[in-house]
Amino acid sequence: MAATKHKVQPSKIHVRKGDYVMVISGKDAGKKGKVIDVILKKGRIVVEKANMIKRHTKPSQSMPQGGIVQKEAPMASSNVMLYCQECKSVTRVSYKVTEDGKFRVCKKCGVNLPDKH
Repeated sequence: MAATKHKVQPSKIHVRKGDYVMVISGKDAGKKGKVIDVILKKGRIVVEKANMIKRHTKPSQSMPQGGIVQKEAPMASSNVMLYCQECKSVTRVSYKVTEDGKFRVCKKCGVNLPDKH
């Protein structure tokens, strides 16, 4: 039987598309950016201007000359932490329930985190 890679169970990821995060580990530690995409099945996210790779592309109709393209690659969601722009630090998320609904709140300063993407 052929060896198979360890499969990641689909899990709940602590950040959402549109959140502002800081990379806390890896080659891009310290960089900040928005979450562009969330891949739930693999437990990975794509952060703008972080984990940049170079992709050699063939010529196509959309890009007739082809060439080397730089783009963001997915990274493990555990490598990032939510960044609160009010208290200027990384933070965890707390939830506050009111008559208006359930809101995500910064653990450190108590400010509502943006929900609209």
